[in-house]
Amino acid sequence: MILQALYDYYQRKAAAPDSNIAPEGFEWKEIPFVIVIDKEGNFVALEDTREGDGKKKRAKPFLVPAAEKKTVGIKANLLWDNVEYALGANPRDRKDIDARKNAFLNRLHETFSDETSASFVAPLIEFLQHNPMEQINSKESENELLKELLENNANVTFRVLGSQNTNLCETMKPYILKNQESDEGEICLVSGNREPIARLNVSIKGVRGAQSSGAALVSFNLKAFESYGKSQNFNAPMGEPAAFAYTTVLNLLLGKDSKNKVQAGDATTVFWAKKPTVFEDIFPSFFAFPPKDDPDTDVRAVKALYDGVFTGHTGSDSLTRFYVLGLAPNAARLSVRFWHEGVVQDFAEKIRQHFDDLNIIRSPKDNGRYALFWILSAMALENKVDNVPPNLSGQIVQAVLTGSLYPATMLQQTIRRVRATRDVTRIQAGILKAYLNRYYRIHSTKEKEITVALDTANNNPGYRLGRLFAVLEKIQEEANPGLNATIRDRFYGAASSSPVTVFPQLLKLKNHHLAKLENVGRKINFERMLTEIFDGIGSEMPPHLSMEDQSRFAIGYYHQRQALFSSSSNNENKKEG
Repeated sequence: MILQALYDYYQRKAAAPDSNIAPEGFEWKEIPFVIVIDKEGNFVALEDTREGDGKKKRAKPFLVPAAEKKTVGIKANLLWDNVEYALGANPRDRKDIDARKNAFLNRLHETFSDETSASFVAPLIEFLQHNPMEQINSKESENELLKELLENNANVTFRVLGSQNTNLCETMKPYILKNQESDEGEICLVSGNREPIARLNVSIKGVRGAQSSGAALVSFNLKAFESYGKSQNFNAPMGEPAAFAYTTVLNLLLGKDSKNKVQAGDATTVFWAKKPTVFEDIFPSFFAFPPKDDPDTDVRAVKALYDGVFTGHTGSDSLTRFYVLGLAPNAARLSVRFWHEGVVQDFAEKIRQHFDDLNIIRSPKDNGRYALFWILSAMALENKVDNVPPNLSGQIVQAVLTGSLYPATMLQQTIRRVRATRDVTRIQAGILKAYLNRYYRIHSTKEKEITVALDTANNNPGYRLGRLFAVLEKIQEEANPGLNATIRDRFYGAASSSPVTVFPQLLKLKNHHLAKLENVGRKINFERMLTEIFDGIGSEMPPHLSMEDQSRFAIGYYHQRQALFSSSSNNENKKEG
């Protein structure tokens, strides 16, 4: 199903006039240097196609014949390659340099054997047969570029002076496509057509952690994987057009500039729709870090999701097929970490439920970010996403897309960060709420669902103790204005895990703080709050709180702090009025 969906996506991109996707047998390749020759095959100039400064220099992409899969042996690309093949240069002191140069020349002779096509490549063949390196060396103006070219064993292609095309690959494209036509072969398992079977597939690049030269999604490289006397990819016969289509479009999805790619821990995730949809455009904003020049993309994406669902204007997009593929490195291969397919409406509902679960009261200044990046940051040491366990983010993505349980590690990781920083942020409280409520819903437990804002009817001991801790802290703050550190900085960890060891001391301290308050009405207010909270705790203080109750403690603390903040703000507004 994965290969079929990728094959169909290639057909979609190929049919779009503005997609610029490579046709069969071609690929887009960044080539830093173009060698210009005249019609007699004499060297003219060395053109540098790179733009930018220093290490940020980036070569111009050209549409060139697809690269040969160079595992072992000598295989030359057609009309472009590195300087060892294309020019016979030997910057790395290879013993087989002549064989490489001859392989490049022979490929030209074999591919363009008819009179018409041969006439177009004649200048190039003439140039390559008459000491190309000496010709380039003879031009002192090209010395600096030549030095860089050799140091990097860079890729080059060629252009004939006076041609309207950017390079010979563009000139020869019609002849290359014509040579590919064939009716021979076997039935392709992807397209269902009779086609020549691809023995090897092009490597897939762009998966974080995989080999820089690329890795295989489909491969049979050992006898143990083969059957019925078939070798390599003949064990899963895929026609050359289908193999080209899925590898080309997957490399496009994984490209540097791809808008259809997000990184979820060690899983590089790509997504696409069967036809263009708005949902495809906003999908990455639910997971990725927003771009620096537009930091509110995630906020707008969530708003668009809710507006579409609540007003019923999902349009024809709602029944469009949508696909999500997570890939992870596995030596020279890629492993499929997850694969989800369905219609846009299903994905939208699951993601909306995720944001419903995360939703929690926030201050007026909080912009409400909930993209996966911010969730992972809230669980990470120093808020660096790289410090999150690599498999955790992939598990969260799967929970979001399928509506299944969030991983228990998400709860544990968040509690650790809360105890380490001795503070509860809005995102952390939302994460804990999401985990618990989804657990209650899926397992149909009798636990009371956690609300968005303060719930005075929630009698869970952990939740009540969190509220109590927030009120005690507020009393201390009002009794000692400008205090640098509060009871939260000293006692949060112990209060949330072993309440009986801390709260008796804090309650005694509370009396001292209340005595300092000059506003009698405020004292009475606090006493009422404490009485209401104690009524739900019971006569005995719990000696220990489980991980789930520590989560409720954090949420209760956060809810109560927000309620106290709102109450204070209202009082200030009344005074000003």
